[in-house]
Amino acid sequence: MKIWIKYLLGCILGIIAALILPTENLVLQRVIAFLTDFAIRFGRYMLLPLLFFSMTISVCNLREDKKLLKVAFQTVGIVILSSFLLMLIGLISALLIKLPRIPISGEKVSSPIVLGITEHLLKLLPHSAFESLLDGAFLVPLYIFAGFAGAGFASDRVVSKPAYSLFDSLSHVCYLVMSFFVDMLAIGMIAISCTWTIHFISLLKTGVYTGFIIMLFANLVFIVLIVYPLIMRFLFKEQHPYRILYASIAPILTAFFSTDSNLSLIVNIKHSKDSLGIRRRLNSIVMPIFSSFGRGGTACVTAISFVVILRSYSGLGIAFTDVLWIALVSFGLSFVLGALPVGGTFVAISVICSLYGRGFDAGYLLLKPAVPVICAVSTAIDTVTALLGSYLIASKNKWIERKDIKKYI
Repeated sequence: MKIWIKYLLGCILGIIAALILPTENLVLQRVIAFLTDFAIRFGRYMLLPLLFFSMTISVCNLREDKKLLKVAFQTVGIVILSSFLLMLIGLISALLIKLPRIPISGEKVSSPIVLGITEHLLKLLPHSAFESLLDGAFLVPLYIFAGFAGAGFASDRVVSKPAYSLFDSLSHVCYLVMSFFVDMLAIGMIAISCTWTIHFISLLKTGVYTGFIIMLFANLVFIVLIVYPLIMRFLFKEQHPYRILYASIAPILTAFFSTDSNLSLIVNIKHSKDSLGIRRRLNSIVMPIFSSFGRGGTACVTAISFVVILRSYSGLGIAFTDVLWIALVSFGLSFVLGALPVGGTFVAISVICSLYGRGFDAGYLLLKPAVPVICAVSTAIDTVTALLGSYLIASKNKWIERKDIKKYI
């Protein structure tokens, strides 16, 4: 049975469980929460070892082929362009469609939410390089360590040959073990989707966020099923764009219900190689970079959310200067959320409210109950963007082994 079918069945069972189980029972809530946390930890178990060994080998190979800088520029270019495009789509949709105002919450800010950029910058160079292998959330320090290790391998292949062989073997072993965890995660999707559905049902019962939810879902469908296929078909001459999207079903389900970009990354890596045929030397570098920095979906949802907050506080129109400010800040914040694989979008919304000031510092609290939907949509868009971006770069560099759709996992 194909993995995406297993994941879909797991999600359906989780949704059914949320509908029929007495979820108001506190003991049952603790059990579901434990199973959800266990499933997410299970899925991410092999992420750091796989990334470290695979990225090291990939950097070495790309540097030897003198294509490391070329791939880096292509990746950065697509990350920036996709993030800007997605932010623009979200902002335009929020400005064109005026949603019902959300009642202002009486809740006050207990403590300001900060990004902690300076602390994260220091984490890029920890006291020991091995500390980068211990943080399962912030992966960028690991990328740096693996990059230096790969460059060291390439600088003297004679001396590094034994270590290269070891790392290459460990990379393959980690991938095989990771494949087992990805396959078994289908069972964990029952608990993960059940938890998300419970929150979603409670959100719907309020009756306040219906329009907002519809707008977010409409943007998700529009971007994934219309915008991306059109871009791939007419700009990149891909004859069958929905064939690539078909390979993203399991990653989308994982991203949507878990709202965890690191968990969806591991599923993305598996499907991009075994379904789309993207070679390891590219997949091991481009996909993680997209996961940490290519948060165009987050920029899109942040722009939508802040416009909704502004209109909920005031019936006045939004000035053109404010529109430009929202676009710039939403776009910029999407690049500094790499340390937040979960909940990064809501943090971005809180930060943009704080930066805007003028009495809107606590504006993000209006959307606090909608966090599961906000993060689900943004993570799903980010995950598809990472898969398509990696595929396009692989196609341009001819590092891809095209597979028949029947052989997709």
